[in-house]
Amino acid sequence: MSRIGKQPVALPSGVTATLNGQTIEVKGPKDTQSFTATDDVTIAIEEGQITVSPRGKSKRARQQWGMTRTVIANLVHGASDTFKKELEIRGVGYRAQMQGNVLKLNLGLSHDVDFEVPAGVTVTAPKPTELVVEGHDKQLVGQVAANIRDWRRPEPYKGKGIRYKDEYIFQKEGKKK
Repeated sequence: MSRIGKQPVALPSGVTATLNGQTIEVKGPKDTQSFTATDDVTIAIEEGQITVSPRGKSKRARQQWGMTRTVIANLVHGASDTFKKELEIRGVGYRAQMQGNVLKLNLGLSHDVDFEVPAGVTVTAPKPTELVVEGHDKQLVGQVAANIRDWRRPEPYKGKGIRYKDEYIFQKEGKKK
């Protein structure tokens, strides 16, 4: 039994949800998003809550149950608020700056990295060594942050690279003489 899936998703004030077959559309003051669920789950909207239940006892139905509920909860949250990922850049000479819709990264490579920011996501650089990725789609925000981090992942000896704000990097001991 899914502990996540059996919890209903509450609709906050100002957010409405409409169901058309297996497609749910969530409208809020900030954004409108939709999601099409598989035929393994049943979605119901009643009394300001969205409930998800599995159709049958198959393993796939139970997997889709919790995943569908989580995706719907993220849609409801994204319709009224934004998701945020904070990154920090560590390393001598490593820095970032926004120029229009392009993020310019100096990461110690032989060239500067120009990262095109996709639509639906905003990237800001409050400091040259800090980045904030914000948007209404949790999956897209996480993917953009991961793509930026992939340009220079934190290395375990000096800790240089792009890391998430709360990320802990285990520091290894260097060579001994």
